[in-house]
Amino acid sequence: MSAQRSDHLHDIVVVGGGPGGYAVAFRAAARGLDVALVEEAEVGGTCLHRGCIPSKSILHVAEVLEELHRAEVLGLKLTFDGIDGEGLDAFRRGVIDGLHKGLEFLVGKRTTLHRGRGRLVRSDDGTIEVEVTPADGGEVTTVRGRHTVLATGSTPRTIPGIDIDGEVVQTSDQALWFTQPPERAVVIGAGAIGMEFASMWHPMGSHVTVVEALDRVLPLEDEASSTALAKAYRRRGIDVRTSAKVLGVTVEQGVAHLDIEVDGAAQRLEADRVLVAIGRGPNTADTGAAELGVLDERGFVVTDDLGATAVDGLWAVGDVRPTLALAHAAFAEGFVVADRIAGEDTPAVDHVHTPRVTYCHPEVASVGLTEAEAREQHGDDAVAVTTYSLKANAKGIIAGSDGFVKVVHLAGVVPTGAPGAVPSPGGPVLGVHLVGPHATDLIGEATLATAWEAVPAELAAITHAHPSLYEAMGEAFQAAAGLPFHGH
Repeated sequence: MSAQRSDHLHDIVVVGGGPGGYAVAFRAAARGLDVALVEEAEVGGTCLHRGCIPSKSILHVAEVLEELHRAEVLGLKLTFDGIDGEGLDAFRRGVIDGLHKGLEFLVGKRTTLHRGRGRLVRSDDGTIEVEVTPADGGEVTTVRGRHTVLATGSTPRTIPGIDIDGEVVQTSDQALWFTQPPERAVVIGAGAIGMEFASMWHPMGSHVTVVEALDRVLPLEDEASSTALAKAYRRRGIDVRTSAKVLGVTVEQGVAHLDIEVDGAAQRLEADRVLVAIGRGPNTADTGAAELGVLDERGFVVTDDLGATAVDGLWAVGDVRPTLALAHAAFAEGFVVADRIAGEDTPAVDHVHTPRVTYCHPEVASVGLTEAEAREQHGDDAVAVTTYSLKANAKGIIAGSDGFVKVVHLAGVVPTGAPGAVPSPGGPVLGVHLVGPHATDLIGEATLATAWEAVPAELAAITHAHPSLYEAMGEAFQAAAGLPFHGH
C-alpha cells in the first residue's frame, strides 16, 4: 500500500517521543525550527511510562517503609498493616498521568505530532523520509524533513533459553505493575534496575535473592561503592550472590525453579517472581535503520560524537546509541543535535562528566572516573583517594546511614629538585562516588567539580550548611586538600 505523501517539509522529523526525542523537539522549537514528532504510543517513552518515573514512585513507597521499619530506633511505636494494592497503583499512576498530561500539552504546543509507528525510508531523490503507520491500521502517511532524528529508545534484554511469561518470569516493563509484592523474588542481574527492584520489594516483605554473573554488584560503579552496597543489602537480609551463572529456569504451578552455579557449585532457588534485569538493548528493529546501513552488529546506531550518522541528514540520540543509557544523557544528546541542526556550535556531550545514579537503598551516585580508571589513565603515583564516612556526619547518623563520599583526584606535582618530596595534596578532581541518603541529589555539586576540573582546596573553601548531608561533600574536599575537619 502506497503512503500518502505530505508536501510540507519540516526542519526536523523526530522518530520517538521519549526523553531523547522530545529533548530534540523542544530545543529545536525553542530555536525557531519547525518540528514534527512521530510516536506510536505515549509521549514520554519508557522513562515516563515503564521505567524511571513508575519505579521511583514505588521506590519512594519503599523508602517510607524503610523508615517505618526503624521506627523503634526513632522512638516511635508504629505498626504496618500491609499494602493497599489499589492505593499503591493509584499513587503510581497519578504521578505518571500528571507528568504525561503536562508533556502532551507541550508536545501539542511545540510540534506537529503524528501518532503511529515511524519507519525510515529513502525517497527517490535520496533523502530520508518517515513512513508513519497508525496503530489503528489507518492510512500510512509520509512525513518529510530536512533532518531526521531516530530516538526510538530501548527494550529489555532477555536471556536465551529463559522464557518470559509475563507473570512469573518478567522483565522490568512487566514487573513494575505489581499491586502486592511477591513472597519470594529472584532478581537476575545486579545493575541499576536489578538493585532498585531488590530495594523496592524487600521492605514490602519479600525475600529477595539477587543473582549476578560478575563478581560484584553495580559492576560499572567504583569498586568501593559496589562493596558497600552489597554489604548493606546483606545486612538488611537481601541475599546477594555474585559470580553466579543462571543455568535454567522452569515454572511449575506458578513457582519458578532456578538452577544456578556459584563458584562451580550447583544450587537451586525457588521463587514466586523472577525478574530478568540484565540491561536494555537498542530498539532499532523494523525502524528502517538497518536498511540504511547505520547499525552496528549489536543493533546500535553508529554516529559521530555529535549524533550524526554517515547518512546525510540522519541523526540519532538516546538509547539507540551505545552511550550512557540514562534519560538525562538522552536529554543532553538531544539538545546537542537540535543545536547543531540550528547552526549552533554546541560541543558533544561529555559522558564522563554525566552523573550516574541508582535509586536503591542506600542510594549510589557517581560522576567522572572510578579509582581504577584514574589509576589506569594517570598512574598509581599520580592519583590520590580521599574517603569521608557518613558516620561522621550528623544527618548521616540521624538517617542511620553508613555510606561515604569518595573523592578521586590528582595528587599534585612533586616540587622540582626535591627528591622524595611528598606530592602536594589537592590536584584536580577526577571522580566522585557517593553511597548514602540522597546521593542522587548530592551528586550535582560533584558534577560541577569534575566538569570544571576544580581542585579540592577550591571546593573546600565553599561554605556548606550544617547540619546537612551536603556538608559531607565539603568535609571530603577539605580532607582531600589536606585539611581534614571531623573525619578520621
